[in-house]
Amino acid sequence: MMPGRRPSFRGLRLAGAAAAIVLIAVPALAQTPMDDPLDARDARRVDRMEKVVRELRDIVFKAQRTGAPVVVQPADTDSRLADLATRLNDLEQSLTKLNGTLEVATHELDQTRRDNAALKAQVKALGDRLTAAEQKASDAAAAAAGPPAAPEPPPQGADPKAAAADAFAQARGLMLGGDYDAAESAFSAYVANYPDTPKTPEARYWWGKTLMVRGDDVKAASAFIGAIRGWPQTGWAPDAVVELSRALTALKKPEDACQTLAELKRRYPKAPAAVTRRAAAVHAQAKCS
Repeated sequence: MMPGRRPSFRGLRLAGAAAAIVLIAVPALAQTPMDDPLDARDARRVDRMEKVVRELRDIVFKAQRTGAPVVVQPADTDSRLADLATRLNDLEQSLTKLNGTLEVATHELDQTRRDNAALKAQVKALGDRLTAAEQKASDAAAAAAGPPAAPEPPPQGADPKAAAADAFAQARGLMLGGDYDAAESAFSAYVANYPDTPKTPEARYWWGKTLMVRGDDVKAASAFIGAIRGWPQTGWAPDAVVELSRALTALKKPEDACQTLAELKRRYPKAPAAVTRRAAAVHAQAKCS
């Protein structure tokens, strides 16, 4: 205690209370029996209690020496909480920046999708124009070449069955080779020269296919009608029914097209899946009920 200065009553009372706590707590801790070894968590608790005791003892001794008010520094927990709050604030700012970046990226992605849709529309329009130009050029070339030559009759004295088989094979080969103009003429000649052979309905079917490629829907519909007359049970017959409905739809006869599609389900219930999918597309195009 400094000479000439007396400790305040409050300071003495605080010092006395702290000393009492020290005198009571320390012997109690020292005399507490320990039956079981302490685990790590209990050891940490003891360390914290000893630290508190040491701080209280320092406070008491300091008050006795100086008689001045003692300022107790904040515990480590408060500084850790402050540090944690700072980190949380930094994390919130980072999340805000990330959200802003994601919003910008989403906007740019939407803009890119719109640009792609516009580009696809432009490409489709250009393709349609090119197709129309090619069709005009093909029509002009056909007009310059003049009407197709009349089909040649089968040679005299030849075996009719063998000649018919050769004629069908030649027409089919032309179509498989992509020469639809020559295939159309060959199948037309086959139908004219061999109207009653077992292959004649199929020849009419392929003839109708070539006519559909050329856009001659009227002749194509007639060819398909001749092909499916009698509803033959062959592999190509269901597709011929669908092609007939397509031609009728193109000719603005949706009711006839819908009736034809109804016959497809009844006559050919086991039609291939590819044929039924094409039939569904024509059904929607014709707006069948």
